[in-house]
Amino acid sequence: MCAACEFNQAKAEGFAEKLLQILNSGSLALMMSIGHRVGLFDTMRDMGPATSEEIAGASGLNERYVREWLNAMTVGRILEVDDKAERYQLPPEHSGFLTRANPTDNMALFAQYIPILGQVEDRIIGCFKNGGGVSYDKYERFHEVMAEDSGQSVLSSLIQDILPLVPGIIQKLEKGIKVLDVGCGSGKALNLMAQTYPNSEFVGYDLCAEPLEVARKDAMEKGLSNITFEQVDLTYARTEISFDFITAFDAIHDQARPDKVLQFIYGSLREDGAFLMQDIDASENVNNNMDHPLGPLLYTVSTMHCMTVSLAQDGMGLGTMWGTEKAQRMLKEAGFNNVKENRLEHDIQNCYFVCRGDS
Repeated sequence: MCAACEFNQAKAEGFAEKLLQILNSGSLALMMSIGHRVGLFDTMRDMGPATSEEIAGASGLNERYVREWLNAMTVGRILEVDDKAERYQLPPEHSGFLTRANPTDNMALFAQYIPILGQVEDRIIGCFKNGGGVSYDKYERFHEVMAEDSGQSVLSSLIQDILPLVPGIIQKLEKGIKVLDVGCGSGKALNLMAQTYPNSEFVGYDLCAEPLEVARKDAMEKGLSNITFEQVDLTYARTEISFDFITAFDAIHDQARPDKVLQFIYGSLREDGAFLMQDIDASENVNNNMDHPLGPLLYTVSTMHCMTVSLAQDGMGLGTMWGTEKAQRMLKEAGFNNVKENRLEHDIQNCYFVCRGDS
């Protein structure tokens, strides 16, 4: 065997250890998702050291399942237990990243994507063999979790941090303009804008009926009369309405034809209008993503959702990690000659593109 081909035992052992860590981390992600959904993290945040019986009672859950979950979280170093293995505690240093009390850094929310994607594994394997894609309707709870995700990354900073990235837009919204949100989903961002700026008119477009029903119900409960939601396939959309401001929050990359959607957006803007696009902050070159804090997760989400839902519509299948470079090229091809990239401290996942047609 040549010297260059010699087997590196230390490298092999290190890789085996990494694989064990991956398996354990994947398992913990499932447990984190459960803990988030049933409210165990939130319950324990407000408790001191407590037994499994006390935690189950406070949560209204079955003690035997709670006890096993507590043990999984404990060996995963997420929870702590006393020397007698009787009283469990969520350390305050951990609770800020695992509970709903923190509106921007709850990582347990993102753990829900792991079991959701696992539901379509067999279908994705079929796509590996035969091509094609998996349609939106095959993903249980995806819209629900996306809405929760949006609530954390967008709603918490929409009015104070995100909208002000567009010069002068706050004053225009207060005075009264026409606004369109593309790929509005459950409408959380648009409903918040409609509630905050009652003089403006808001329209939300989305391909899927399910989240639109949620959006309409939310608008009705808030008593909003300045907002409408429509089911629209933006690949073929045409409109005679011109908008002063158009937004797209994490919605462009998984469209069937992002190029046509961006062309539609450009053509729907008034001459002095602006387009705000929040999308993934990554590179189209995988070598530039080696140290991305969410790289493995985002490529997985791409393979098992964003890319495949586009391919299911005979689309381009750009995927989650289409890259800011490609985004810039496609925006320019659509007609946006003035594009500024913005990053916000609270959001390690997204880039905020402020786009105008003028040079």
